[in-house]
Amino acid sequence: MMDIFASKKFLIIAGIILALFIGIAIGYGFKSNNATLSGNLAANILKEIIPGNKNDNVGDLVKVVRVVDGDTIEIEGGEKVRYIGIDTPETVDPRKPVQCFSVEASKKNKELVEGKMARLEKDITDRDKYNRLLRYVWIDDVLVNLELVKQGFAYSYSYPPDIKYQDEFVKAQQEARDLKQGLWNACPDAEKKTVVPIIDSAPNGSCLIKGNIGTSGEKIYHLPGCGSYSKTRIDEARGEKWFCSESEAQAAGWRKALNCQ
Repeated sequence: MMDIFASKKFLIIAGIILALFIGIAIGYGFKSNNATLSGNLAANILKEIIPGNKNDNVGDLVKVVRVVDGDTIEIEGGEKVRYIGIDTPETVDPRKPVQCFSVEASKKNKELVEGKMARLEKDITDRDKYNRLLRYVWIDDVLVNLELVKQGFAYSYSYPPDIKYQDEFVKAQQEARDLKQGLWNACPDAEKKTVVPIIDSAPNGSCLIKGNIGTSGEKIYHLPGCGSYSKTRIDEARGEKWFCSESEAQAAGWRKALNCQ
C-alpha cells in the first residue's frame, strides 16, 4: 500500500514539475515573440522619426558615370545633375576663363563620386534652365555638396527656394575660410566672392515674399506688387529671408511694408 501511495506521490510531483517546465517554456516563447514584435515596431518608428531614414525626396541609387566639373555630374542614362547649394570655380563654361582652383575642385569631385553609386535628394526645384537635375548628392552617409564646401573646393551658393541645407553650407564655408582650406588659401580673389549671393527674385513661384532688414535693423517684408518689391534684394548673409506666406513672415518677426497697404 505504501508503495502505491509513494508511486502516486511521485507521479504528482513529476506532473507538477513538468507543468512548471511547460509554463516556463510557453512564457519564454511568448516573451521572445513580444520582444521581436517590439523590436520590429521600434525599428519602424525609428524609420519615421530619424531624419534621413525616411525622405520622399530621396531617390534610388544611381551610378555616377562622369564628372563634368566641380559641381556637375552625369549619371547612368545620360542625365546631368547640378549640385544644389554650392558653386565651384569654372572649368568648362565657354563664356568664362578657367578660374582659380577649378581643376582641383573638379578632381576632388571626381575622387568623391565618379564610378560610385549615389543617392540623389531633391529639394523644391526639379531642374535648372539648362534642364539639369538639381539635387543633393549622397555617397553612403556623406553629403558631397557639403563635403566640397567643407574642404574648400566650393563656395556656399544660396538660390531660394532650394535652401534645405544652406545653414550647414554657410557654416562649413566660414570654417573652411577661417582655416584657409583649399581655394581660400590658393585664390587671392576668393574673399571677394559673396558668401551667400544676393538674389533679385526667387526662381520658383512658391516663396516670393521678400523679408528685408533695414539699416536700422527693422524687419520688413514686401509682397509682389508692392512699391519697393522690385528694388528690394535679399541678402541671406545678413539674415534676410524668403517667405512663402505672410503668416510665416509675421511669425518670424517681420512686419508688412507700409507701401503694401
